Amino acid sequence: MKNILILAATIGALGAAAPAFGTDLAGQPVKAPAASLPAAAPIIDWSGYYIGLNGGWGTSHNCWDFNGVTPEGCHNSTGGTIGGQIGYRWHIFNMVYGIEGQGNWADFSGADVSTAFPANTIGTKTDAFGLLTGHIGYAFNAVLLYGKAGAAVTSNTYHVNSVATGTELANSNDVRWGGVLGAGAEVSLTPNWSAGVEYNHLFMQRSNVSFPTALGTDSAHQDVDLITARLNYKFGSPFAK
Repeated sequence: MKNILILAATIGALGAAAPAFGTDLAGQPVKAPAASLPAAAPIIDWSGYYIGLNGGWGTSHNCWDFNGVTPEGCHNSTGGTIGGQIGYRWHIFNMVYGIEGQGNWADFSGADVSTAFPANTIGTKTDAFGLLTGHIGYAFNAVLLYGKAGAAVTSNTYHVNSVATGTELANSNDVRWGGVLGAGAEVSLTPNWSAGVEYNHLFMQRSNVSFPTALGTDSAHQDVDLITARLNYKFGSPFAK
C-alpha cells in the first residue's frame, strides 16, 4: 500500500510539472532565417571595339608672315564640328589602354586686316581634321579618365579680300600635319553605351601658302583647340570581368 501511494504521488508530481515544461518550450524564440547578402555591383569592362559620334566647338589660331618675314597679324577661326571615331581598348586591372581614329567636318573661319597691307583682309577656314591617337587611362569602374596623344591633320583654305569692297582677291588651300595632346572623361551608361567629354590641342606645323605673284607667299602658323561631347557604342560582352 505504501508503494502504491508513493507511485501515485510521483505520477501526480509529474503531471503538475508537465504544463510548466510545455510553457517553457513554447516561450523559446523562433530563429529567423539569415538575411541574404546584397548582390555585388557589376564590374565594368572597358575592353573591346567601339564606334561613336562626337560634336562640339573649335577654334584655330592662325598667324601669317608675308614671305616668312613680315608679320601680317593673327586671327582666330572659330565654329562648330561634328564627326565620328572608332577604336579599341584593353582593360588591364584598373588601367585602360587604347588606340583610336577620328575624322571630323569643321566650320572654323575667321579673318583680320593685314598689318603689312592694310587694304587687304587675310582669312583662314578649317573645314576638316583627323586624329590618330593612343590612349592611356584609369577606370573607376563606370568612370574612365584618360589622356591621349598622337598625330593630327587639318584641311584649310586661305583667302585675301579687299577691305574696301570685300571682293576676294586670291585664295589657296593646303593639308597640314602636326601633333595632338588631349584628355577626356567617359561614363558607362548601359552595358554597351557610354558618353563623355574631351579636350584636344593640335600643334600644327608651319605651312607656306602661295598666292598669285602679285600677292606673294605667306608662312602661316596654326594651333587648334577642340572641345567635344562623345557618344560611344562598345561591341562584345559588357561585364566580362
